[in-house]
Amino acid sequence: MKLLDRSLFFAYIRAYLIVLVCLLSLYVILDLFTNLEDFAQHVHGFSAILLHIGRYYGYRVLQYFDRLCEAITLLAAMFTVAWIQRNNELMPLLSAGVPTRRVIRPVLIGAAVMLGLGVANQEFVIPRIADALLADRDDPEGDKTLPVQGAFEPNGVHLEGTKAVRRSGSIAPLYITFPEQMTGGLVHMTVEQAYFSPPKDDSKQGGGWLLTGAVPATLDPCPPMLEQLDPGQYFLHVQEVDFDALTRKNNWFTFTSTMKLWELLFRPDAKRQAAVAVLFHMRITRPVLGLLLVLLGLSLILRDQNRNVFIGTGLCLIMCALFFAAIFACKQLGDSEYIAPALAAWLPVLAFGPLTFAWLDAIHT
Repeated sequence: MKLLDRSLFFAYIRAYLIVLVCLLSLYVILDLFTNLEDFAQHVHGFSAILLHIGRYYGYRVLQYFDRLCEAITLLAAMFTVAWIQRNNELMPLLSAGVPTRRVIRPVLIGAAVMLGLGVANQEFVIPRIADALLADRDDPEGDKTLPVQGAFEPNGVHLEGTKAVRRSGSIAPLYITFPEQMTGGLVHMTVEQAYFSPPKDDSKQGGGWLLTGAVPATLDPCPPMLEQLDPGQYFLHVQEVDFDALTRKNNWFTFTSTMKLWELLFRPDAKRQAAVAVLFHMRITRPVLGLLLVLLGLSLILRDQNRNVFIGTGLCLIMCALFFAAIFACKQLGDSEYIAPALAAWLPVLAFGPLTFAWLDAIHT
């Protein structure tokens, strides 16, 4: 990289960090003052409240960064180019015969690096902290009663319940249905209290549900995954339906990695299958759309060198709003199954791709 390239690249990184800190700080401050009572509702003591707030937003800023990654990338690129225009640094370069597209190359490289950072955050960081992101701000200790949804094991066993408590990992009551091929007929079991035991290497009863107060008290024949401890007390070994699978929110799959979304597409019992398929395809198109957004914004600013910088910046922000509105509209159409999931994800690329290259070609050099 030449001296000018390094200067523009580091100018872009500096603008990116400024925009990142400003937007995330604004997001946190607004959310904190809007929901301040929720943080103090179940936590007592000033230091405990501060610790809870710090822990909560320590995870949330990564989620906010995931949501605002493309917008921050565009704003940083826009401010970098607008600043060199305002300081009349672009005209001498053009007079020296340097093409405009060559001048902004370091900015585009910086934008691509930051978009890659957003993808890495989405694939490797967000899935690891998904449980913390799904937790409510007013339930720091996990004492809040949670609704329970139904789920199937790969062998066809179905589990559903009424209410759950995260702190104890319990569900009461729990209803289990065993398929006909296991017991010679469809068997329904009602469990008064069920506790989930995570897998442990040194425990035979790891990775399953401890069932107490079960009806019927005995089963003959007993399904192979069900171990009877005493009359009315069993241990149900499970592979996938753990406590999180029964209590997670409807949008839980948005925090998983792309490979996990691919696996969910082949599960016959996967809920919101259309939404999962749309999100999977949008994960593929996300880097492409991010680059198109940056190129659109820079093309809009650089097409007319005589236009006022502030007017160009305002037009760029309007274009950004329309861009995200189109993506959101296509996503909703795909989630509602009005259009195919692949089309819902690729339609913005098909719509804005030709426009981007036309505007990029129209930049005066």
